Amino acid sequence: MSAELQHPVSRRAALLRIIRDSSVGKQDDLVRLLKKQGFEATQSSVSRDLRELHVAKAGDRYIVPAEDVVPSNLFASIANFVLAIKTAGPSLTVINTTTATAQGVAQAIDKSNWPEVVGTISGDDTIFIATEDARAQRKLGDRLREVFRV
Repeated sequence: MSAELQHPVSRRAALLRIIRDSSVGKQDDLVRLLKKQGFEATQSSVSRDLRELHVAKAGDRYIVPAEDVVPSNLFASIANFVLAIKTAGPSLTVINTTTATAQGVAQAIDKSNWPEVVGTISGDDTIFIATEDARAQRKLGDRLREVFRV
């Protein structure tokens, strides 16, 4: 295998092409398709690449944000996935999403590096976001409502 095919930038470009050109929903399938194109890949390297590329999962497939989406505008491609934003106690915010989109929304929130977010946990259609205190929770709520227009 050539050194060029081993470079993460080349592998990530191929990964983006695969996701744009086909409906793929499993990392194992991405590993297989990359290897078919001559790239050395593992599930962990693909997982890392997906994070770095801001790839989200919508339903049963991966999606790539529009070319002009930068991290500060990362939410544009997933804004319509959020159905409701609620608080639960002084430091827990709950987001309800459309089915199978919570992971992608939580990933975008994690990538935003907002200082009020301590961490996220996502399921299929629900995200829990921890904040340090009620003040941080209010700031987060305002930010989420603005970004997701809910």
